[in-house]
Amino acid sequence: MPKSYIEAIEHARIYDVAKETPLELAPKLSARMNNHVLLKREDLQPVFSFKLRGAYNKIAQLTDEERACGVICASAGNHAQGVALSAKTLAIAATIVMPCTTPEIKVKAVESMGAKVVLFGDSYSDASGHAYVLQQQTGMTFVHPYDDPLVIAGQGTIAEEMLRQTDHDLDAVFIPIGGGGLAAGMAVYLKQLSPNTRIIGVEPVDSAAMHDSIQADERVILKQVGIFADGVAVKQVGVHTFELVKRYVDEIMLVDTDALCAAIKDIYDDTRAIVEPAGALAVAAMKQYVATHQLQGKVLACINSGANMNFDRLRHVAERAEMGERREGIFAVTIPERPGAFLTFCQLLGHRSITEFNYRLSGRESAHIFVGVAMAAPNESYAIQTMLEKAGYGVQNLIDNDLAKLHIRHMVGGKSDLVKREVLYTFEFPERPGALLDFLTELAGRWNISLFHYRNHGAAFGRVLVGVEVEASDEHAFITFLDGMHYQYVDERNNPVFSLFL
Repeated sequence: MPKSYIEAIEHARIYDVAKETPLELAPKLSARMNNHVLLKREDLQPVFSFKLRGAYNKIAQLTDEERACGVICASAGNHAQGVALSAKTLAIAATIVMPCTTPEIKVKAVESMGAKVVLFGDSYSDASGHAYVLQQQTGMTFVHPYDDPLVIAGQGTIAEEMLRQTDHDLDAVFIPIGGGGLAAGMAVYLKQLSPNTRIIGVEPVDSAAMHDSIQADERVILKQVGIFADGVAVKQVGVHTFELVKRYVDEIMLVDTDALCAAIKDIYDDTRAIVEPAGALAVAAMKQYVATHQLQGKVLACINSGANMNFDRLRHVAERAEMGERREGIFAVTIPERPGAFLTFCQLLGHRSITEFNYRLSGRESAHIFVGVAMAAPNESYAIQTMLEKAGYGVQNLIDNDLAKLHIRHMVGGKSDLVKREVLYTFEFPERPGALLDFLTELAGRWNISLFHYRNHGAAFGRVLVGVEVEASDEHAFITFLDGMHYQYVDERNNPVFSLFL
């Protein structure tokens, strides 16, 4: 198998439409990391993503009969554009099935390349299932986004280019993983031609399908996947990709949303390019790897896999980047409810800058404040917490509390005496017209909404915080209602910020 993949990669047909992207030094990252950091700029492809390579390699090798029937795929993003442009270049009809939640800008981008778009369902799984139905009905060729040997070989051309583009031995290469096509193609090539290079795959902590599959030694299906790095949000990895990654990838690292946001900023600082969250996975992991292993003087290559970023997601990235670098700490602090208490608190912080302060009178004895503090060092939040506790304040360190970062910092308002038996849940609502209306219609006056906060991050799903008045005797019926809605939800009643601020 390795030999056949090597030959397939070296003879892949991609350069009619894809281009050889540069392998660039990132000078600022290199200086900060004390290592030689290289960025493989797949964000510079014509569709701003590496996906074009695999799609074109697959479609270019279809028979005349297969070309006459056309091609079909399911995708909400980069693969869709890769297939559409490939089909246009080869004058082949293409149908792209996209979830109804797909932003209009992506739908228009695919249509502008001449492909027919079919909108179906709320998720990739829905769209993929419908695409297979249409494929069976029409005889079109299904172009899988990752689990196809020709697609894998197309992605592997990135590794072949990298070895030609540098005179250095690559000590480690960091590769984003969704379904695994990119990592599989690159790993099989690198292990044969650069065996001393350590190959490290990277996934988000909330979309770790490959990591979990390798630990289980079988392909697992995730119950849910994170929505921030939507380019790698895959519930199950491929059959081919699982075997290749298990055999040739040395390690898989997991990174969180804050680390991704910080990495997006790092890449921008060096290149002035804004990559999508999935495109920043490699840099985020590289930074963690250097810190963990105390590396110096090594040659580390990161794959900037794509730059299809929704503009309205940038505010969320900017907001979380400082936390990803641990340059801002956030805390819930209980101080006395009396004149001058805030001044005393600020004097205790000394030279540190307060980046945020949220407060609403909710009692006469004590005040619960939500405060952001600029930090000079990554672990300083724990020193600040200890200092405040020694001064007699009650402190909750919220630097890893997602509810606080997503919702509470925007809605501190104290408690209401009117609310009775409130339950608190976070939801992921599909970003399509009618999603909220469906929820409220199903609720249909059975329970009263006591709190509601929604944020759009430019993803296929929005993050929603909902408080509902539910009697204890009716809670089982309420849970049954939630399960029937088929929206992902989390009970937040045990989160400390709930009792402090809401």
